[in-house]
Amino acid sequence: MAASMCDVFSFCVGVAGRARVAVEVRFVSSAKGKGLFATQLIQKGETIFIERPLVAAQFLWNALYRYRACDHCLRALEKAEENAQRLTGKPGQVLPHPELCTVRKDLHQNCPHCQVTYCSTECLLAAAEQYHRVLCPGPSQDDPLHPLNKLQEAWRSVHYPPETASIMLMARMVATVKQAKDKDRWIRLFSQFCNKTANEEEEIVHKLLGDKFKGQLELLRRLFTEALYEEALSQWFTPDGFRSLFALVGTNGQGIGTSSLSQWVHACDALELKPQDREQLDAFIDQLYKDIETATGEFLNCEGSGLFVLQSCCNHSCVPNAETSFPENNFLLHLTALEDIKPGEEICISYLDCCQRERSRHSRHKILRG
Repeated sequence: MAASMCDVFSFCVGVAGRARVAVEVRFVSSAKGKGLFATQLIQKGETIFIERPLVAAQFLWNALYRYRACDHCLRALEKAEENAQRLTGKPGQVLPHPELCTVRKDLHQNCPHCQVTYCSTECLLAAAEQYHRVLCPGPSQDDPLHPLNKLQEAWRSVHYPPETASIMLMARMVATVKQAKDKDRWIRLFSQFCNKTANEEEEIVHKLLGDKFKGQLELLRRLFTEALYEEALSQWFTPDGFRSLFALVGTNGQGIGTSSLSQWVHACDALELKPQDREQLDAFIDQLYKDIETATGEFLNCEGSGLFVLQSCCNHSCVPNAETSFPENNFLLHLTALEDIKPGEEICISYLDCCQRERSRHSRHKILRG
């Protein structure tokens, strides 16, 4: 049951000044599966497309440690100065040029039932329309015996930072189908993601959960079933189906990182300043990141993951010709050409250019200051 190309491309929310997306999905080989190919010349530095995820979710430990993000689009909710104060552990930390912070707290909205926070009315309504009506715990948000809270606690007990996946991404997949009028369309979309052999699936689950993964996987499956069972997706709740779903998320989940502080740094870089003022501001920012590294280590961003249909078709290369980023401080993925890409050429990315690369201080610093 394959999704149509109209379905696949419906999650593209922008292209680089083109009438259409300049890519197509083709079968490459049984080993590599699908690949993404250019249909016309794409120039270095060009945004190939902007894609919205089918579903996205913040990592559970990341949320628990007060990295405040919109519950739908993962936009960072802290003001840049608040972000700097928390990450440095200095309540009195002051940032110059506070007017460059783009966070609009006056637009933030809470779910009236469970109080989770959204960056805007648009995100509150989008979440409610797609999955939140099923997942909203209402006044039981902090009840440890609520089925979803039991599931999340079990997940945190087996998947520690640095996080690479979230059980709530799977929960939002199920909730999306539960709420959908056209359930088959969403099932087709989720079925687009690559499938693995049973042995490959076990390896992926082992990486996510560690040596005791078989017992932990069964515990998670039982709690997942108690919280979310859906007849239209009954296969996902069997032992084999749940392992496959787990492997799908582990293989295809794209890391998402957002930060109001990094947005502020980018805005500072764009300021036209006298050389002496520029040197002073750069020195301030360099010291700020040193203070953050001392206090917080490598965890700077609100972090989560999402399932992106087009991006997931990109194969890995050690010498990629494109890269993913999240410059809008939310879950919208930008795929950008690192060099000229000719018509018919495969578009490849480095799979290390999301969470692993973002967690490298030097790589992140290069991105922020570049």
